[in-house]
Amino acid sequence: MNINLCKRVLPLLGLLLVCVWSAPGRAEAWLVDLEGAVGPATADHVVRGLGEAADAGAELVILRIDTPGGLDSAMRDMIKAVLASPVPVLGYVAPSGAHAASAGTYLLYATHVAAMAPGTNLGAATPIQIGSPGIGSLPSGEEDGGAASPSAMEKKIINDAVAYIQSLAQLRGRNAEWAESAVRDGASLAAEDALELGVIDLLAASLDDLLQQADGRTVNLDGTERLVNSAGLAMHHHQVDWRSDFLAVITNPNVAYILMLIGIYGLIIEFYNPGIGLPGVLGAVCLLLALYAFQVLPVSYAGLALILLGIGLMTAEAFAPSFGILGLGGVAAFVIGSVMLMDTQLPGYRIAVPVIAAFAVFSAAICSIALGLILKARKRANVSGVEHLLGQSAIVERVTPEAAWVRLDGELWHAQSEQPLAEQDEVIVDALDGLVLKVTRRPHQ
Repeated sequence: MNINLCKRVLPLLGLLLVCVWSAPGRAEAWLVDLEGAVGPATADHVVRGLGEAADAGAELVILRIDTPGGLDSAMRDMIKAVLASPVPVLGYVAPSGAHAASAGTYLLYATHVAAMAPGTNLGAATPIQIGSPGIGSLPSGEEDGGAASPSAMEKKIINDAVAYIQSLAQLRGRNAEWAESAVRDGASLAAEDALELGVIDLLAASLDDLLQQADGRTVNLDGTERLVNSAGLAMHHHQVDWRSDFLAVITNPNVAYILMLIGIYGLIIEFYNPGIGLPGVLGAVCLLLALYAFQVLPVSYAGLALILLGIGLMTAEAFAPSFGILGLGGVAAFVIGSVMLMDTQLPGYRIAVPVIAAFAVFSAAICSIALGLILKARKRANVSGVEHLLGQSAIVERVTPEAAWVRLDGELWHAQSEQPLAEQDEVIVDALDGLVLKVTRRPHQ
C-alpha cells in the first residue's frame, strides 16, 4: 500500500517542482543610484544597471539621483540608455537634501516618470565648461549693464543645450519653457515648485510612496503605450561593483595624470638602463591605464603635447646639458601643459595644483642632480687605459722568492719594489712597466 502511494505521489511532486522551477520570478523594481559628479564611472554604472534590469525582466527601474552635474559626454550616454530602455525608468531626486543640478536636470527630464522628494531641488543647467562668468545668464542677443556678450561659439553651445533639453521636455510632456530658463539663466526650482510648474510628475516622500503613486500611470516606451504596475513590487538594489569602482579611480584626473607621468618616467628609465625590466613593465601598464582614462576625459591635446615636450626637454638637459636653458624651458612647458590638460572648468575634473607642483619640483630636482653630476664629471682629468692606477694604494697578498703580488681593482698584479715586501703590506703605485707595477711600501703607522 505504501509503495503504491509513493508511486502516485512522486510524479506529482516532480511535476510541482518543474512548475516552480519554470515559473517566472516575482516582479521587481530595480534601484540604481546616481551619486556624485557625472562622469565615465557613474555613466558606466547607470548604463549597465539599465541593461541588466532589462535582461532580468524587471518591471521598472528607479534611478535615484543626487548629483551636482558633470561631463556632457557621460550625461548623454546615460540619457541614450534611458531613452532606449525597454523598461520604464522612474527618475527620483532623493533623499531630502539631494539635488539634480546641471546634468542631473537633463537626466531627470529624460526619464519616463520624474519625481522628487520634499526638500530637494533641480536646475542650474547652463553648460559651465564653456568659459567666462556671465555666459548663459542672458537670453540670446541681449546684454545687461554692459556685460560682455557671449561669443558665437558660446551661443552655439547654449543653443544646442537648450534644444536638447527642450526635445526631452516635449518627449515627456513637461515644462519646456522652464527647461530653457534652466539652461540660459541657470534657474533652479524646489521640489514643490517643480511639481506646480509641471517640471516633474510626482512628489514622493519615500520609495514606497513613489511606487504607490506611479502605479497605473501610462508611459511611452519607444512609441508603445505601457501601463506601470508598481504597487507592491519587491525592490532590488543594483550595487556599484568593482568595475565601476576601478573606473572611478583611474578616471580621476589626478590619478590619470600621475599614472601618465609614472608611465613616461618608467619607460625613460628602462630605455636608458635596458635589462632592468621592472620600470619598463610598470611604466607600460601605467601609461596604458592613463591613455584609457584620457579617452573618456575632456583632455586638451595641446596640454598633453606640452607635458611631453617639457619632459623631453628636461630629459635632454640631463643627458646633453645646455646649462639650464633646456631644463627651464622644460619645466615651464610641463607646468603650463599640466594646467591646460583638462579641457573643462568643472571643479571635479581638474588637476590639483599641489599635484602639478609636486611633479614639477620632482622633475626639476632630477634634472638639476643629473646636471650637477655631469658638470662634476667634466671637471675630472681624462684618463684612459691603466693610467688611472698611478697613485692608488694596494695590499700585498702573496710574496714568493721570484715576485710579490698585489690586489688592485679586483685583480692580482705583479709588483716590484726597492724595499722588501711582506704579505698585508700597503703599497703605493708609482709607475707602470708593461704589466708590472713599480710600488713603494707605505711606512707602518
